[in-house]
Amino acid sequence: MSKIRVLVVEDSLTVRARLVEVLSADPGIQVVGEAADGKTAIELCQQLRPDVVTLDMLLPLLSGLAVTEYIMAYCPTPILIVSCSVNRGTVYKTYDALASGALEVLEKPRGDEMDGVWERTFVSTVKLVSRVKVITHVRGRQQNVSKLPLPSVESGSYRLVAIGASTGGPVALLEILQSLPPDFPIPILVVIHIGEAFGTLLAEWLDNQSRLRVSCAVDGEPLPAVGHPRVILAPPGRHLVVSCGHLHLTDFSERNSCRPSVDVLFESVAREIGPQSIACLLTGMGRDGAQGLLAIRRAGGRTLAQDQATSTIFGMPDEAIRMGAAERILDLHEVAPALVALAGTAARSALVPVTSVDKQSG
Repeated sequence: MSKIRVLVVEDSLTVRARLVEVLSADPGIQVVGEAADGKTAIELCQQLRPDVVTLDMLLPLLSGLAVTEYIMAYCPTPILIVSCSVNRGTVYKTYDALASGALEVLEKPRGDEMDGVWERTFVSTVKLVSRVKVITHVRGRQQNVSKLPLPSVESGSYRLVAIGASTGGPVALLEILQSLPPDFPIPILVVIHIGEAFGTLLAEWLDNQSRLRVSCAVDGEPLPAVGHPRVILAPPGRHLVVSCGHLHLTDFSERNSCRPSVDVLFESVAREIGPQSIACLLTGMGRDGAQGLLAIRRAGGRTLAQDQATSTIFGMPDEAIRMGAAERILDLHEVAPALVALAGTAARSALVPVTSVDKQSG
């Protein structure tokens, strides 16, 4: 079996040596190159054609974002961002890199982790992204979803949309939000698996990219009423549940090794909202969300799952599809039209991606 060939891009000699050491200790991985700046990273990627690039965001000559955009446009390669969440600007650039085609993000070791924990996570994530088949990804080249036919689903009296995702989730969610009209009437609750250091600013980054208001959930706040457009994310490290018309954050134990867990949110939605709910399970590794999606379907809600062709990792939606939890399996570009059709809104003509922010107050 051939080894996974990795290019390590990191300007700090000390950190780079540590990354190379950790990767080289695994018999299934070969470090084929090292780069200390963005320009060299691009050159080596073109020359060596590695299976994975581990990429710092703060680099001399060319930034990690610029490197990502170039690689994904001209020599598509799975990219794992390994960087520090030092400030808001760096985290924003990290999300921009994910939107440009990078697959996953991992914070650099802080030094206070338990022995071997970060190293095992690093190696397993490299192996995960190496299995992803990436495509040419020129940022800004987005399909105009207004040309797609609306799915043949009837509108109904729905109170809530719940969305769950993991690997590839931030970009998938961004595409959905940018394709929804600003008057989309149903509140949206979201659970995305992402490292705590980067997850704290995910809602803010999405809010800047979307015409809908996006924020993190506040414990005890009322579930927004229909007609008041809101997108609410579970904060890192806390489960989000719906109960008695309010949103609650809990520190209960992990579910499927995740907190927040999609299953925890979906199951609370099934109990609280039942047939007036719509749930969508997007790209991600593992099985989190599958049982919850099934609970919503059994409660009479509408259930959607992203298809394999447009999923970065097909694990979560595939698990849901296998157990019969998904009523409809959709291409990512079809999700927003399906939500609009179910919402019964008259704003279907507004189904086009946007770059400017024009939020309604709510």
